[in-house]
Amino acid sequence: MLMRTDPFREFDRLTQQVFGTTARPAALPMDAYRSGDEFVIHFDLPGVDPESIDLDIERNVLTVRAERASAAPEGAEMIASERTTGKFSRQLFLGETLDSERVDASYESGVLTLRIPVAEQAKPRKIQITGESSRKQISQ
Repeated sequence: MLMRTDPFREFDRLTQQVFGTTARPAALPMDAYRSGDEFVIHFDLPGVDPESIDLDIERNVLTVRAERASAAPEGAEMIASERTTGKFSRQLFLGETLDSERVDASYESGVLTLRIPVAEQAKPRKIQITGESSRKQISQ
């Protein structure tokens, strides 16, 4: 039987696992949006034990780390392995306009949700304008 071989197939498979593809990115996929006076970030972490999730903020850099263990019992012969396992991490820069001291995190149905309030000094505010009639003259 004549078999056609591709010497780069294994290399392609390895790079897709490390760097991901558009259909399956290697990094933690996320959605982020502003809702009122807070920013909301959702990270997809299906099958991750909540105890393995670690969140750190240092100098306005948010780091999310998680680990997904293999579902197959030890010693089992893997037939197909398409779900990414191992350790994952992602870093996000939090601007000065966010209050990194009051981050709220929750994990439900495989989604890690972070809520970060907008800092008070960054919120829009009204400035009172005074007119000529409100000025007082200084007499000597």
